[in-house]
Amino acid sequence: MEFETLNQLLSQSVKTYQKPDALSYKKDGAWHPISSEEWLSRARNIALGLYELGVRPGDRVALLSENRPEWFLVDSGMQILGAVNVPLYSTLVPEQIGYIVNDSGAKVVVASNASQQKKIAEIQKALTSVEHVIVFDASDELDAIELSSIEEKGKAAGDKDPRLAQKLADAVSPDDLASIVYTSGTTGDPKGVMLTQDNLVSNVHASLKVLPINKDDVALSALPYSHVFERMVANYLYPAAGVSIAIAGSLEEVPQNLGEIRPTVMTMVPRFYEKLYARVKESVDQGSSGKKKIFNWAIGVGSEYGEYRLRGEPAPFGLELKHKIANALVFGKLQQRIGGRLRFFVSGAAPLAKEIADFFWAAGITIVEGYGLTETSPVISVNRPGALKFGTVGRVIPGLEVKIADDGEICVRGPNVMTGYYKKEKATREAIDSVGFFHTGDIGSIDGEGFLKITDRKKDIIVTAGGKNIAPQPIEGRLKTNAYITEIVVVGNQRRFASALVVPDFDKLAAWCQTNAVPTESRDAMTAHPKVVEFILAQIGTLSSGFANYERIKKITILAKEFTLESGELTPTMKVKRKVIESRYKDLIDEMYNEPATP
Repeated sequence: MEFETLNQLLSQSVKTYQKPDALSYKKDGAWHPISSEEWLSRARNIALGLYELGVRPGDRVALLSENRPEWFLVDSGMQILGAVNVPLYSTLVPEQIGYIVNDSGAKVVVASNASQQKKIAEIQKALTSVEHVIVFDASDELDAIELSSIEEKGKAAGDKDPRLAQKLADAVSPDDLASIVYTSGTTGDPKGVMLTQDNLVSNVHASLKVLPINKDDVALSALPYSHVFERMVANYLYPAAGVSIAIAGSLEEVPQNLGEIRPTVMTMVPRFYEKLYARVKESVDQGSSGKKKIFNWAIGVGSEYGEYRLRGEPAPFGLELKHKIANALVFGKLQQRIGGRLRFFVSGAAPLAKEIADFFWAAGITIVEGYGLTETSPVISVNRPGALKFGTVGRVIPGLEVKIADDGEICVRGPNVMTGYYKKEKATREAIDSVGFFHTGDIGSIDGEGFLKITDRKKDIIVTAGGKNIAPQPIEGRLKTNAYITEIVVVGNQRRFASALVVPDFDKLAAWCQTNAVPTESRDAMTAHPKVVEFILAQIGTLSSGFANYERIKKITILAKEFTLESGELTPTMKVKRKVIESRYKDLIDEMYNEPATP
């Protein structure tokens, strides 16, 4: 398909594929399809309804909603009209929403359910540029217009002038602004990333060349559409390839939805794979010694077999036979847990531990890891099912230039790079140099085969008091493969040694405590107990082979509560906000350096 704008993408997708289930969503216990024709028709009605409301090309419309089909419809309506989508994470608090709405100068705010409407009601008087509020569900909180009314207005306008929707769509050019996506911002106010039609469209075209997806695929979509990763994939890439999209009810419902939808492709973040890995390991640990032996034997066979798969070579007959047995006894059960027909997962938004990718590959489940940022629309590089190298984020997608600066920073230039930060010229100049290279802030390297490897965020590199550089992310990624560790944050900048804050798996820890005479009446009692600290430190030690001595964790503090989105400690894609954690737990971190460390 040839398309230069997002509305052209949708209209050509409808014409090419005519899918009866372009979108599916679950309501009242049943899955309901939306055809591609209905998607386009309703989007045109929304575009015209917004136009009747006074929204014009270039006007900003803020969209506050969890994942649901209306997200697709409203975004597509905006792209037909030429309005600018300002997506808002459904987890944001009213103060954060107010900042983004006012900073972007949004003319309209769209809010989904009662929970989101209540947030808008709290700040409505302070939203200086907003003229109208639109809601998906009938509202008791706001004096607002229901989306169904907008669609009715649009349909009436279209009946009156059948060419109006197409006239508006044809007026949208590749250089027009499509969206302002505000970064989550671990410190200070978030910045609005300006993405044009061409930024997003070029990323779709390039991704289509390297990811083998097609009209026979079914995708389960679970990550937030407010994040550019899932938005580019679900809202644009999938329709361009004719993939049917099922919208997961929530991240918590994904395990159930996997069995219902049985997807062939899916995008997720590392936290999902980490939890799935931990559940598998827990099941094995709780089994008999015979079950453990069979599992470990199967993983050994799968790893050996996987080496041949990576090289694209046939395995020896004996190994092929062993693998069939391993698949029947072990791997088939795991594959059924994710629906039984998945061709590959795509992992993004945060680093994936090589150990986890290796494990799933051995089990016959392919995870292709990619890399990108909001500022790059987002994809920069990705592994491909036929060109994998675990521990890397794949080769750079077509049409982009990537170079490694003298200090190791990854810099990228290409049609996917943002036009800048909204109303922040100084920040834009600091991010994009005079020859058009965007400085990602990530440290990495490119090997002889063209695979890009990320070492860490430039600003996250820990420099010890002795001058040693520690990249925390690879260390944390490996340590999180331990079933007792849910999150770990390595600290030690300008300190004598590396330490860590640990969030344990409280259920597994409680079970361990019960068998080791440790009080379990509260999380505080468990996490502060010397036996528990010693045990977790020992678990860390067993996974630290290959680390330099200065990279090894010498002391830990075990926290008595999880990091959460609501507390501001995690981003919407479940990445730890390192600066927030270091600030919030500064006293606990300082305490770890008041006494000598374990040698």
